[in-house]
Amino acid sequence: MSQSSNGGLDHYRSVGAYGAAAGEDRVQLAGNLMEAAIDRISMARGHIERNEVALKGETLQRAIGIIDGLRASLDFEQGGDIAGNLEALYDYMARRLVEANMKNDAAIVTEVLGLMSDIKAGWDGIPDDLKASPEAASGSHA
Repeated sequence: MSQSSNGGLDHYRSVGAYGAAAGEDRVQLAGNLMEAAIDRISMARGHIERNEVALKGETLQRAIGIIDGLRASLDFEQGGDIAGNLEALYDYMARRLVEANMKNDAAIVTEVLGLMSDIKAGWDGIPDDLKASPEAASGSHA
């Protein structure tokens, strides 16, 4: 496992431990991680625009770590094709953020921001009764 994957998984676990202590369910936790990724991606775009190279790199690395944590949390048994599609999309977004970092390209960051925002909007649109289902309670996020 790469360092960024470990960092993402560690971040996911640390947020998970906090969320469990706070009574937060895993569905809400996944949504919060998506929101954190959106925040980091937005911050990175600002760093690119202000030519803050070091901050841009750190912030993009954190966003990639969060995305890796989301990818690691996928449940392919329960999520089926949706989980597979999310895995491919998370992989694409992480690769694009690496490319954005190397090229200092705000347009790529904006593309990934749009993708993550779309995923988060879909996640937020899940009806409450489905969020309370045994599958959601089991910790899967797809």
